[in-house]
Amino acid sequence: MANLNVNIGNLQLKNPVLTASGTFGYGVEFQDFVDLARLGGIIVKGTTLNAREGNPYPRMAETAAGMLNAVGLQNKGVAYFAEKIYPEIKNFDTNIMVNVSGSTVEEYVNTALQINELDKIPAIELNISCPNVKQGGMAFGTNCVAAAEVVRAVRRAYRKTLIVKLSPNVTDITEIARAVESEGADAVSLINTLLGMAIDAEQRKPKLSTVTGGLSGACIKPIALRMVWQTAKAVKIPVIGLGGIMNAQDAVEFMLAGATAIQTGTANFIDPKISTKIIDGIAQYLDKHGFKNADDIVGLI
Repeated sequence: MANLNVNIGNLQLKNPVLTASGTFGYGVEFQDFVDLARLGGIIVKGTTLNAREGNPYPRMAETAAGMLNAVGLQNKGVAYFAEKIYPEIKNFDTNIMVNVSGSTVEEYVNTALQINELDKIPAIELNISCPNVKQGGMAFGTNCVAAAEVVRAVRRAYRKTLIVKLSPNVTDITEIARAVESEGADAVSLINTLLGMAIDAEQRKPKLSTVTGGLSGACIKPIALRMVWQTAKAVKIPVIGLGGIMNAQDAVEFMLAGATAIQTGTANFIDPKISTKIIDGIAQYLDKHGFKNADDIVGLI
């Protein structure tokens, strides 16, 4: 049986399979379907400094081989998370990570500082696809200077494993990846959703209240795979791949492209057990092809 352990900086995962933020709740919601202890880790839903109501409904729409969402980071804030959610999830036998979002550098830093105090949270995933309200609404992650600024500030404040989630809505994702690597990111995860829209022709109006939203699902896999391959060759830190991973073969392809670990996202909505099926599938692939460790297939393409 192949060894599935992989490392993201100083963080050891029992296998390369994580669940993506926003698709797995806090893990509690899935424990009737999935043995959470089998997962490499759970990245809980986006957490901000203060509570957010999210965007008006409708904020989800199906598309061909995918879905659009414009949920808008609905959550009750980091203090509520620390007081109410953390006690429920801190003893799960897997790595619990928090996706951190914000509208200013100060919000990111203050949220990270509060999570830093939670002993059983070994890592955060910094979502830099958020609009920077001090810079006219442009996302932090679409500009090298802004991306570097927020990562630099959070790195000074946060002492554990720092993963930075990259936006694909850029000309060259490797430039952003190198910028956050230079400021102390321990790993990068990619890709976040692509900007898209859907129209109701009969009603002659957009299907989302926000007009545009984030596209995810199987339809974005070729783009995500390409960006992971490019980024893995551009940086020395680990890459975590996500975007359209629907089965074990998809996961293996991302690892061959250079991903040390992967995240399941939209697939969790279709099959709540998909994460553990993918773990089994990766193990079977490694055994079938004579690989002793999961690391052995990373970046073979």
